Amino acid sequence: MADHQPCPCGSGHTFLACCGPYLDGTALPETAEVLMRSRYTAYTLGDAAYLTATWHPTTRRKDLGLDEPVKWIGLEILSYEAGGPGDTRGQVEFIARYKLGGRAHRLHEVSRFQRREGRWYYLDGDLDPGTAPGHQGGGD
Repeated sequence: MADHQPCPCGSGHTFLACCGPYLDGTALPETAEVLMRSRYTAYTLGDAAYLTATWHPTTRRKDLGLDEPVKWIGLEILSYEAGGPGDTRGQVEFIARYKLGGRAHRLHEVSRFQRREGRWYYLDGDLDPGTAPGHQGGGD
């Protein structure tokens, strides 16, 4: 992805000014919401290394589901709770829209995050039933 293109996370910033530094390892997300946005961007780019590195080791799945031909098309943050620079836990509710097999879908999840040794990690999430056929969480 070109640095000057809009970031896939929908922040309105360029990739370089938003999620780029997190994905290339030159910066760490300071909040749970920023981590969630960067993970969404990693899904859009198929960046398995970043997704694995930011998934809490106690809940990390081996199969990230990146083999499916999913086209991520938009992210909407609905709410967040805690997850700031001084917190150890946070929660982000979002809707991610995607296409699979030419059909539009939406993934509605409440994701939980944990800060460990100064880094935020995706811990787990609860899906809104019926919104994500075939997905088992982690679609943040």
